[in-house]
Amino acid sequence: MVELKEIDFLYVEEGQVRVKIPQFEKVTSRAPVFFNPVMELNRDLSVVALTMYQHLKDDDMVICDAFGGSGIRGIRYAKEIEGVSLAVVNDLNPLAVELANENILENGLTNVKACREDANLILRKCKGKFDVVDIDPFGTPAPYVESAAASLKAGGLVCVTATDTSALCGTYRKPCIRKYGAKPLRNEYCHETGLRILAGFLSRTFSKYKKCLDFQFSHSTEHYMRLYALVGKGAKKTDESLENIGYIAYCPKCLNRQVFKGMAPRISMDCPECGEVWNVSGPLWCGKIQNAEFLNGMLDMVPEMEINQKNEVIKLLEKCLAESGAPPTFYDIHAICRKLKISAPPMEGVMNLIKDRGYMVTRTHFNPNGLKTDAPLSFIEDVIGSFK
Repeated sequence: MVELKEIDFLYVEEGQVRVKIPQFEKVTSRAPVFFNPVMELNRDLSVVALTMYQHLKDDDMVICDAFGGSGIRGIRYAKEIEGVSLAVVNDLNPLAVELANENILENGLTNVKACREDANLILRKCKGKFDVVDIDPFGTPAPYVESAAASLKAGGLVCVTATDTSALCGTYRKPCIRKYGAKPLRNEYCHETGLRILAGFLSRTFSKYKKCLDFQFSHSTEHYMRLYALVGKGAKKTDESLENIGYIAYCPKCLNRQVFKGMAPRISMDCPECGEVWNVSGPLWCGKIQNAEFLNGMLDMVPEMEINQKNEVIKLLEKCLAESGAPPTFYDIHAICRKLKISAPPMEGVMNLIKDRGYMVTRTHFNPNGLKTDAPLSFIEDVIGSFK
């Protein structure tokens, strides 16, 4: 077995911490200790989100980073967020735990504990002990959500990352059905659909314990998806929350789409606009995945925080805030133009004409060519066609 002293290391500075990480040419789960530099934005956003949560909680909090790796995420939580009484950095890899302990000492922290445990076991053993559970594995979080649902108490916060976007976005349909119990949709808004499949899976899993989720902030960035949700409790509240479970039907011919709420709603076979057979995705979350108040609070905090990717954080949060009141799915302007066989007009010009008719419209963080709007497709096509 490889020992820590046999590995080449380097130091990185991120946020307010300095940690030792293994040198490697390619990010892989087979690395002696896992660390992904590309996830710095993810960690920056996580620090801001948990700072906002602590502000709402207004009390000390205990955090579990279930997949600690080098320990950087949990160490950043403990050092950069006020009111963290304990951050548990957990990993099954003994080398990771050893390195995490060195990094904890390097940063002079007494409110961080590294432990070696299976992620499911530590969550089950510490039921009701954690205020925040962060599940950020290499690949799917699906095998660990059940334990998080059993462990977290009402008022807690669950943070979940999924890097198996090829399954959630429909490139590999069967793995999505197997892991998340939902059929994906491979089209221009597949990343939003995938994020909603993940949210629906989380919500359905928590509901077994009479717990419901109130999604505060969600995003799809590069190779991963990330969700933050507050935990509520009670049979009635959970039943009401499950009314947001449903399906999205999509017409590959005319690009029409429709949301059907319910676990088993009546869905017509054919698109009412052109008669083509629907492609249907779900069950998934049809409710809100952005909370404007929470996002505004995060944006207010960012200027005062010591994070390296401050501009990127602000840009993403502003886009997510803008789309917080928009309906599910969005329209890809280039996809519509391909259907109409015309060149793409200026995005701002299209948005202004849609706004002039009283519809809401905003860009989306999911796609630089995407528009979220409550305007009907036929009207959007007329607007785009007017630029010929």
